[in-house]
Amino acid sequence: MIENTSSMDRVVAPGSGFTRARMIAAGVIVAVLIALALAFPAIRRWARGDRAVDASTLAFGVVVRGDLVRDISVQGRVVAALHPTLISPAQGVVALRTKAGSVVRKGDVLAIVDSPELRSALEQSKAQLLSFRTDFDRGRIAGSQSDARLRQAVALAQVRLEAAKRGLHRAELLRHDGLLNGPDYERAQDEVHVAELELAQAQREIGLNRETVDFDVRSRKLQVDRQQTATDEMQKRFEDLTIRAPFDGMVAAITVNEHDPVAANQAILTVINLSSLELEISVPEEYAADVRIGTALMIGYGNGEHAAHITAVSPEIVGNQITARAVPDQQWPEGLRQNQRVSARLVFESKKNVLKLPRGAFVEASGGRSAYVVDGGMATRRAITLGSVGASEVEIVSGLREGDRVILSDTSPFGNVNSLILR
Repeated sequence: MIENTSSMDRVVAPGSGFTRARMIAAGVIVAVLIALALAFPAIRRWARGDRAVDASTLAFGVVVRGDLVRDISVQGRVVAALHPTLISPAQGVVALRTKAGSVVRKGDVLAIVDSPELRSALEQSKAQLLSFRTDFDRGRIAGSQSDARLRQAVALAQVRLEAAKRGLHRAELLRHDGLLNGPDYERAQDEVHVAELELAQAQREIGLNRETVDFDVRSRKLQVDRQQTATDEMQKRFEDLTIRAPFDGMVAAITVNEHDPVAANQAILTVINLSSLELEISVPEEYAADVRIGTALMIGYGNGEHAAHITAVSPEIVGNQITARAVPDQQWPEGLRQNQRVSARLVFESKKNVLKLPRGAFVEASGGRSAYVVDGGMATRRAITLGSVGASEVEIVSGLREGDRVILSDTSPFGNVNSLILR
């Protein structure tokens, strides 16, 4: 019978303390501590973050220092400042002498309107004018004839007066010698008085006749002048039946066909002056206070931009926009046509050496009062102040420093949280 196992026991020497199990356990502990140390910043960041967003869906920009131009992009349409529509001066049948798109010179015949009615009216007016001129000439001749007759009557009256005076002189001599009685002497005196009255009357008739003739001649002359004016106007209307180019330009459109009957004042064709092109632009009403005559404009066409300036601004707002017109500072680029659409930039002001940031949707989302500044994997909301806001860049007055990286995307979905975690 075996009472215990002491007979089987043997003495074992004590170990060093660094067993394999202990070494594995120690390694695991050290690895866990290192992992915790490395993950501590991320854990702290996750602990501080209010919201996590995907960084690949965001746009970023860096604050830099440089020149800033406050401008907006607009769309413009090339229009001709001179584009009159030529009309028919009278009813008739039109004969075209050009076609749409043709380049014309001042005075070139573009169309002819055949108007028998106007031609007949012109001939009648000319005949009436000729009749009035004949009456005028006849009146002048009649006046000259009557004046000659009256002059002859005056001359005869003068002769009779002289004869009466000589008879009176002889009567006085005879009476002095006692050879003439009283009644004959008085008769001689009466003949002198009668001759004087006849001469005075003849002279007065010359004056009255001249006034009458002058009045009649003037009346006939006014009649001739009035008819001459009417004939000249009729002649001008007849000449206007030949429609000519008012200036060097191009035929933009023809509204009638060959040999079409046309009414008076009906549109025939439109001519544009290619040397007087203007750019018509529409500007949002929020920029109405900034748009004025002389405002700089950059017209984008071809491979570059062309400087221009505003020449006219509409006084009213239509459809939340105002209309303005501009012309280039030098010359229009070659190849532009009427009604062609081009892009342009209105330049309101230019600033030198300012902090600026690319413009993004964050400006409208926060009203330009805050932005999210990126630092590593975190983005912190920071209050900012914006200055001039251009089409592509915005001025930073305060809140940001040069080199800061900012989220440019729309920040309204973030709900104005103070910090974001960028995944």
